[in-house]
Amino acid sequence: MQPQLSPFDGVLLVDKPSGMTSHDVVDRVRRHFGFKKVGHCGTLDPAATGLLILVLERATKLQARLMSDDKAYEGTMWLGVSTDSQDADGDVIAEKPVPPLTESNIEEAFAKFRGDLQQVPPMVSAVKHQGTPLYKLARKGKTVEREARLIHIFDLRVMGLDLPRIQFRVACTKGTYVRTLCSDIGDLLGCGAHLHDLRRTRSGNFDIQDAHSLEEILNQSREQLKAFIIPILKLVGSHAA
Repeated sequence: MQPQLSPFDGVLLVDKPSGMTSHDVVDRVRRHFGFKKVGHCGTLDPAATGLLILVLERATKLQARLMSDDKAYEGTMWLGVSTDSQDADGDVIAEKPVPPLTESNIEEAFAKFRGDLQQVPPMVSAVKHQGTPLYKLARKGKTVEREARLIHIFDLRVMGLDLPRIQFRVACTKGTYVRTLCSDIGDLLGCGAHLHDLRRTRSGNFDIQDAHSLEEILNQSREQLKAFIIPILKLVGSHAA
């Protein structure tokens, strides 16, 4: 006989604030409400904001399946400045003048990054090399060869242009490093680039419009939180439990 599900066995959609790790959000929610099990489905870098899917209690069994879903983001890349982490948190390693690019030039570059791509993970990442996360090696000033990974960019489009800034939207498979995408586009344009800001707007069937701020969530009582949780049985349609 299957154990009866609790109202807390489900998914909580959080609009992650900037300045916190994904683990920080998990820890805050777990401690505040006294949950035994909380996990997240897809890490967001500390500076990034947007949709962070939390799985609570028995719903943690769906973590791997939800994590494998495709993602969508909105962000800004900054041309002419390259950093060691490929985002705004890193140290500047190169600066180059931005050529007089037209919107057509940029659209042409974007078009080359749609579809299947072989992407090399950045050194500042959680990918492991001989059991050690790359970011730990990077902190020691080490650089190692990384194997390229197959990713797929479903959609990549310019949403705003104010050089050296380019606002963009991207839809991609899991495991895509958007900051690496920005860096590679910058290299193609001849001036380098880094990811200035990033916001996840979608993951699988979940949308940022349905998420709640962390502050709002933590202001709820345990009983009130039930209204924010998507029950595990509602997920069975697209992710069979």
